[in-house]
This record gives sequence, structure tokens and C-alpha cells, in this order.
Amino acid sequence: MASAAEPLKVEVKRKPKDPEWRVVDTWSVGHAQGFTPRRDPMPASRFGGDPSRRFDATGYFRVERAGDRWWLVDPDGHPFVHVALCSVSPRQGSPKARAAFAEKYGSEERWAAETMALLRAHGFNGTGSWSNDALLATAPGRPAYCPNWNFMSSYGKGRGGTYQKPGHTGYPKDAIFVFDPGFEAFAMEHARRLAATREDPWLLGHFSDNEMPLSRKCLDNYLALPEGDPGREAAREWLRQRRGGEAGAAGLTDAEREAFREVVVERYFAIVSRAIRAHDPNHLYLGCRFHGDEKRSEAVFRAAGRHADVISVNLYGAWTPDATQLANWVRWSGRPFLITEFYAKGMDSGMPNTSGAGWLVRTQRDRGLFYQNFCLGLLESRGCVGWHCFKYADNDLEDRSVDPSNVDSNKGIVTATFVEYPEYLALLRELNVNVHGLIEWIDRGGKVHP
Repeated sequence: MASAAEPLKVEVKRKPKDPEWRVVDTWSVGHAQGFTPRRDPMPASRFGGDPSRRFDATGYFRVERAGDRWWLVDPDGHPFVHVALCSVSPRQGSPKARAAFAEKYGSEERWAAETMALLRAHGFNGTGSWSNDALLATAPGRPAYCPNWNFMSSYGKGRGGTYQKPGHTGYPKDAIFVFDPGFEAFAMEHARRLAATREDPWLLGHFSDNEMPLSRKCLDNYLALPEGDPGREAAREWLRQRRGGEAGAAGLTDAEREAFREVVVERYFAIVSRAIRAHDPNHLYLGCRFHGDEKRSEAVFRAAGRHADVISVNLYGAWTPDATQLANWVRWSGRPFLITEFYAKGMDSGMPNTSGAGWLVRTQRDRGLFYQNFCLGLLESRGCVGWHCFKYADNDLEDRSVDPSNVDSNKGIVTATFVEYPEYLALLRELNVNVHGLIEWIDRGGKVHP
């Protein structure tokens, strides 16, 4: 490790087609001056929280602000940071993967038990979207989980007009169907399935969708829909009322665009949160996993904060999270946030690494250093209540049934044939088992990033 005053230097590419590698400053647990890292996981509550501290217990996960730091509070009342992986599932998309699974595990139940032991040993206490929650619930040390219910994309598949984009659902003109007269009734009916787990204390909360198009050009997009489309008519009526009679798309201002974007987000969150809480009043609503330029919109976060308990964001393009941006999210929304996707992919994996939004780095050690640097920035923010690293397993090079963002890249803690990456995992573990200790050190004035 470098001295405490000097950052490590890691070579990165933001996109695989970037012509040259560039060097970025990187900070690690070893840079925390005066902090002595634990080697083994700290004693934890049954859910993975800090048993040395206690808030009011409600029997379910909730959020609380203590001083200037936000927390999740576990069902027994202990402060909790959701340290999770996405897509923890025994997916076997190719014959090679199926053969490897059969040889290593033999059954899904054994996979669940051994995988939960692996996650717990490396400081993870939860799973993110697209995990096999029901199967993992059978394992000792089950995780705190949070399913994604795909309200808008499910409605769109029945309505027609949606299509597959890399990593998420596409919509006509990038305009979600939030003004369709049938969406509200659909959402209420769709949420009925949430009642089945409404009394499960291991359920952290619900995501409603993933990476919807909510760009600053929402108003332009809705006005570009075909005549008679409910979204176009709603946009025209909104503009007509705002302008006192004129509803043409010419001369749209940034103020109009932001105001209408807030209307779209407000309507979506109001409809979906009402449906979720009608069928499950016990658990948190975790938002819809923002990912685009809405991350820079006060209007979006203000609208979401009126309805969600936690704001979820898939954060790509940042080697070190921007402290000002993170603070803005909390200030704008009045809520804490979860980072629900981030990762780096290593060239030493032997994979092409042409797909996906994560950073490209040279080695598995570099992947782990990115994780430490990134998560330390989240802890320093005091508004982050957890993160979900993307993801459990590498892309399967022989599986062609996946979406275009997941075809050929090193994203996992294991390969597509369930072989672990020990150097990467060791660095994840070093950060994860020290989360609560690092929080105490930070809250006493410690900081690794300049």
C-alpha cells in the first residue's frame, strides 16, 4: 500500500473503446489514518446490523437520521448498512455453466447454503435486484433482500410499445406510460403480490422499476408522441395551462422542462407508492433506481422524496463519488439513498469486457481497490444507507439469452462457472467487515478523500 498521504494509482478506461488508459487517484482502507482495520467480521445482529447500538425496534426495516448521518434500522432496532450484491442467483445459461454447477453443488439448496456462507464470510449482509430471494431464504444466515417489481415495464409489456435496451426497458420516445388512464389501476392490481411477504422481517423493501427514461427532455419527448397518445395530450394540456393557452413545442425553456419532469416523477411515485403501501404497509419503498441525468435534477429528487423512503441510484461514471452531488441528493429529497449498481471489470479475467457500463481496469486487485475507494466515498457522505455491487457472477460467454449489457464482461465475485476471484474478494472483505468501524472513525472526523 502507498503511504497514508499518497493515493494509489490505478489505470482505467471509462469505456472499452477509449484509445488510452488513464491513471486515477484511488484511496483504500489503508489510507484511514488512525483507524485499525478488523481482520474478522464484527459481532453482528441477526440481520447484520451493529448490536452495540440501538434505536427503536418496529419488527421491520426502517430509516432514521441520527445527527447528520442516515441509517437503516434493522427489525430489532440496530443500525444497519445494506452491503449487498445484485443478481445472486444460480443462473446456468449454457451447458458449460450447468455442468460446472452440477459438479460443484449438485443441488440448488447446497448452492444457496454455500453461497450465503461465502457472502457472510466476506461481509455481505444482503442481496439486491434480480436475486433468487426464495431460494436464498432457505439457507442459514439468509440475507436482507429487496425485490424489483417492474411496475412500469410490466404495464408496458401488456400495453405494447416497449422494447429491450441494454440494461433496461425502452419506451416510445423515451416517455413512460405514466399518463395512461389504465396505469393506476394496473399498479394497484400488480402490487397485490406484495402481500405475500408483508410480514417477512428479512425483506428490506421494494424497488418499483429500473432505469426508466426520466431525462431533462421529458417534455420534448412527450410532445413528440403520436396524436391521441395520453402522454402527448397530458403534456400539451400541462403546457397550455402553464402558458395560458399556447401548447406548441417551439421555444421550450429549461424551466418548463424541469417543471414537467417533476410532474412526471411525482405522478409515477405517487401512483406506485400508494399501490405498494396498500398491500404492504410494513416495508420500505426504495424508489426506481435512477441512472441518467435525473441524478443532477433537484426537481426529480424533490418529487421522489415526497413518496419514497429511500432514493435508489445506479451510479456509473464516477471513480470516486462526487461529495457535493451526494449531499444534494439528501438535501433535495430529504431522504437517504442507496447505490444500487456499480462495478469495475478486470482485463486479467480473460473476458472481452466490451459490454456493460462499469469501469475497465487491469486486474482483480484494481477491481477491489475501486470498490474500496468508491464505498469509502459513500460512507463519508453520511447520507448513504447501503450499496449493491453489480454482481454475483460474470457474464456467461455462451449464454445468448441475456440483454445486450450482460454478454461478455467480468462483473462477478465468481466466474460464470462458479469459480471465485480470491484477490478481488479479499479487498471487498477488508472494506465490508470494517463498515461500522469506519463509520465511527468518519463520524469522529476521519476522512480518506482529500
